[in-house]
Amino acid sequence: MSLASWFLIILKTWSNIRARRVLRSLEAFWSSPTIDQALAALAAQDSEALLAPLARAAIEAARQPAGGGSPWSTPSDRLTRALRSAIQAATGRLESGLTLLASVGATAPFVGLLGTVWGIYHALLNIASSGSLSIDKVAGPVGEALIMTAFGLGVAIPAVLAYNSFARANRLVIAQIDGFAHDLHALLAEPAATTAAQAGTASR
Repeated sequence: MSLASWFLIILKTWSNIRARRVLRSLEAFWSSPTIDQALAALAAQDSEALLAPLARAAIEAARQPAGGGSPWSTPSDRLTRALRSAIQAATGRLESGLTLLASVGATAPFVGLLGTVWGIYHALLNIASSGSLSIDKVAGPVGEALIMTAFGLGVAIPAVLAYNSFARANRLVIAQIDGFAHDLHALLAEPAATTAAQAGTASR
């Protein structure tokens, strides 16, 4: 349990660092002269696959013919669905592993408590078998019980702190992803941008 939580903490820390780097690559996207070049610039720097799939899904939705899809589905609706699906996928990638950290943080103290109860139980058995209360009969089992308690807390505390830190970092990243999605919708929902996106498809 301890090794798994520490491995996940290190992995998520590195993932969050790379996610922040990806968010800084948005400037390259918006400064590109064409939509295709903007997507290529973003994909080249998006090692976490957070923004590039979202931009790609939005551009592909904007490139669909105006009469395509369901008769009650407008181009704006298709764009909204594509962005929502991409945001959900990015959110799932960001939040992967957090359930394990929350579970470790919640259960590790009880595992330590179980060890404490077990140690005290053995201490009482030693006292009962010896018929006298002496420090050597109590010190060993009680010491083991305290070690188990400390071990449980030592596993739970880092897991809880890491969970809270990652949850806050994810909220900030998701907020920026949402903002990027709104900007994309505002850009691609415009008729001129849709025409440019479709022209990019035709030129391939």
